[in-house]
Amino acid sequence: MAIHDVLIVGGSYAGMAAALQLARARRSVLVLDAGQRRNRFAEHAHGILGQDGRAPSAIADDARAQLLKYPTVTWIETVARFVGRDGDTFRVQTETGDAFEARRLILANGVRDQLPDLPGLAERWGRSVFHCPYCHGYELDGGPLGVLGVNEMSIHQALMLPDWGPTTLFTNGIVEPDAEASRQLAARNVSIEAEPVAELAGEGEATVHLRDGRTVELAGLFVVSTLEPASPLAQQLGCAFEESPVGRVIQTDNMQATSVPAVFACGDTARAAGSVTFAMADGAMAGMAAHKSLIFGEAA
Repeated sequence: MAIHDVLIVGGSYAGMAAALQLARARRSVLVLDAGQRRNRFAEHAHGILGQDGRAPSAIADDARAQLLKYPTVTWIETVARFVGRDGDTFRVQTETGDAFEARRLILANGVRDQLPDLPGLAERWGRSVFHCPYCHGYELDGGPLGVLGVNEMSIHQALMLPDWGPTTLFTNGIVEPDAEASRQLAARNVSIEAEPVAELAGEGEATVHLRDGRTVELAGLFVVSTLEPASPLAQQLGCAFEESPVGRVIQTDNMQATSVPAVFACGDTARAAGSVTFAMADGAMAGMAAHKSLIFGEAA
């Protein structure tokens, strides 16, 4: 079995950015990609320099085509299920039973968004229900916006949103702003709606139906999703995690190295922020760090 220099689990923006640095260093790279980009539900991606407004799939397809021009890159569409280590080599097994070995491992396998169990919400995710105003707020054209209360981060989200449109915080029986938070919300002209939300339904893309029968028409509804690692590999390896306000992420240093020697992590699985720009930057760092560790040792 051929032993690759680096095996990258995840072929989205972070994984491809890591692979590009390694390919340009003429290292052998294997990318195992499950094909589940986090932003696949959105029709357009925004806030990405030089790519603003393009379909996420088009950005990813172009990046992959450019990457695969490098002869040392191998790309396999599959799901990585298990990982182990034998001395200086990692062995990754896929859902089909195939196994691959590499000297370094980069985890770029992303996260899953765990959404509130509210009728009508999941099918609107990425279309009229969002988590990031920098990604989607401008296109809502200053229309009325809402924040669905799910935890204390919802207050922070509500304080951010008025720059994109008049904002209502639906406390939903979950979020209770204290005196200081109430003062801040009032200073930002955020309206508070205490009646619980029953569902999202109707002709409007983000029509909120309250339990008392009232409806609120919105241009967009924002919600703080809870992040869950999309793969068990980091846990199998014993990588340390850290708790963020929105869920667990893999702990890394400023070179994207995990707590396990020779294992790096990048993208949303290692940063509590859903940003393509950040994912690409962290991926580039992980790729360069993995390359340097091959030259100078694991701690380089």
